[in-house]
Amino acid sequence: MTKTYHFWITGCQMNYADARRVATELEKLGYQATPRAEDADVVVLETCTVRQQSEDKAYHKLHALRPLKARRPEMTVAVMGCVVGVRGNEALEQRFPFVDVFMEPSTDGRPLISHLSQDGDHDLELAETAARHALMDDLGAGEQGSGGAGEMIFSPAPLPPRSPALQVSAPVAIVYGCSHACTFCIIPQKRGIERSRSVGEIAAEVRGLVAQGVKEVVLLGQIVDRYGYDVPDGPDLADLLRVINGVDGLERIRFLTSHPSYMTDRILRAVAELPKVMPQIEIPIQAGNNDVLAAMKRGYTREQYRDLIGRVRDIIPDAAIHCDVIVGFPGETAEQFQDTYDSLAELRLDKVHLARYSPRPGTVSARRMADDVADEEKRRRFQAIEALQKTVSTEKMRRYLGQTVEVLVEGQDKGRWRGRTPHNKLVFFDDPGQWVGQLVDVIITHAGPWSMSGKRAEATPVARPQLLAEPIPLIVL
Repeated sequence: MTKTYHFWITGCQMNYADARRVATELEKLGYQATPRAEDADVVVLETCTVRQQSEDKAYHKLHALRPLKARRPEMTVAVMGCVVGVRGNEALEQRFPFVDVFMEPSTDGRPLISHLSQDGDHDLELAETAARHALMDDLGAGEQGSGGAGEMIFSPAPLPPRSPALQVSAPVAIVYGCSHACTFCIIPQKRGIERSRSVGEIAAEVRGLVAQGVKEVVLLGQIVDRYGYDVPDGPDLADLLRVINGVDGLERIRFLTSHPSYMTDRILRAVAELPKVMPQIEIPIQAGNNDVLAAMKRGYTREQYRDLIGRVRDIIPDAAIHCDVIVGFPGETAEQFQDTYDSLAELRLDKVHLARYSPRPGTVSARRMADDVADEEKRRRFQAIEALQKTVSTEKMRRYLGQTVEVLVEGQDKGRWRGRTPHNKLVFFDDPGQWVGQLVDVIITHAGPWSMSGKRAEATPVARPQLLAEPIPLIVL
């Protein structure tokens, strides 16, 4: 009888990349995915602690699994990710004693595989036939605008070896952990110190993904432009981009998230010169006031960030630049917030991912700084930047009206094809053909602040691989 597994995932793309590695090991043991936890022999929760809401979702899901585990004690429940952390989590283990396996972030799944083997699964043979799974929940169901209206749309994580189901965009971790330690961030404590993967290992993973039909890879790191910093005389991100650009069959490369202090001209020139690297840069500013930036321990000033944006636009004139902003950081005055607002109004970036500050236990800001900006004021500041960015984004998107853009098609949404331009602009179009995984030329006929729509240009080539008919199961929260 076929064994099955189910993934529940929340959080960043790094979590999807981590979960894919564990799913690959399960597939090697002969397990196949199921979209319902109730039907699974193995249930794995991939968790996030960046915000309290994400952590609370994980606890809520664990509580919901308790009666299921009681009814089916033979089922294996595993928890991985930042809720567990790299130092273990004794309190979590005591709170949820029915969980069989706890795994730290960026695991390859060995603790789970070892547990399953001890439970008598030695006789499971490697799956010789294609197995299906998807590692996506409905956190990926909405498009994020300025950062507060839903989550980013992510393609489902790519499948383990030998799967026939075509995926389009795959996250690939290139550097684990973080050694920078901003005062508001819990990631260094949860994911450990910085560790770069070898170029060969990353390239081999990308080639394997392309062999499965993946067209785009997103290279991931908590600070992705610090790739190689932990290796004496090792390669940097620019070197890695040049290697991955040479992978046959790969159409597009993206990377995130960068840090202003480590974004070098060498990296920017690689983006400008390499045809497969998309002209989209993620560089968080977090705040536009120097005192707030110093309190955050970001390591740069407002003026240095402005100069960096100027360098990006000099080297990559058409670059789409995205950033992150936190409003209501401890001690942030109305005047300091105004500096952030003015910086964004001046720089006119393509997208702003917004967050209201909330203290995370264990961080420097939670231990040493009073959360003294009222929630109502945080919301007012959030809404002010959201309104500003809507105006900026609308203006930028309208420039595409009447233009033909190349769209990598990810799938369908309410009967319309959905894909992204090289600059990561979301585009919808209607067409009776089968376009998933293909590059399609689309003439833009409508532009809103967060997405565009149009019609397929007749000159678009159609002799590309077609999507296999097998549906991809979705795992829903």
